Amino acid sequence: MPRAGDDVTTVNRFSIKIEQISGFEFAVRFDKVGHAAVRIDEPEPLGRDTAPNAARYLAAAIGNCLVASLLFCLKKSNAPASTISATVDMDIVRNEQKRLRIGKVDVTIHTSLPDNHPVLLACRETFEDFCMVTQSVRAGIDVSVRVETLPAAP
Repeated sequence: MPRAGDDVTTVNRFSIKIEQISGFEFAVRFDKVGHAAVRIDEPEPLGRDTAPNAARYLAAAIGNCLVASLLFCLKKSNAPASTISATVDMDIVRNEQKRLRIGKVDVTIHTSLPDNHPVLLACRETFEDFCMVTQSVRAGIDVSVRVETLPAAP
């Protein structure tokens, strides 16, 4: 839900389904037929650590969004071919109530273009602003939560 004073227009809405497999292991099913389901599991002692947890998927989403945004800018500006990759480091911290939180995310993007390449210099000025995930995380996201009881099996 947008905050008071926000000027937003919804341009897309999608829905994913999360289904329990066993314990803290879940399957995430996407809204597109061609997208394979992924698994999420919590590290021990809660889960069995058989798949990435939500924090790792968030780190991947932040990193992917940033490299894709930079790559888009480079291609749009006709930069010479460049390889691009990223390393994402995420700090998990405990707050005052001893609850686990994401404390800091450091993203390092690697490209084969020289640091002083004019297109890279220009893209560095703007590409982060076009990264939907990173900018949303930075600004904070309002999340509404509803708990519903499943209907009894016949």
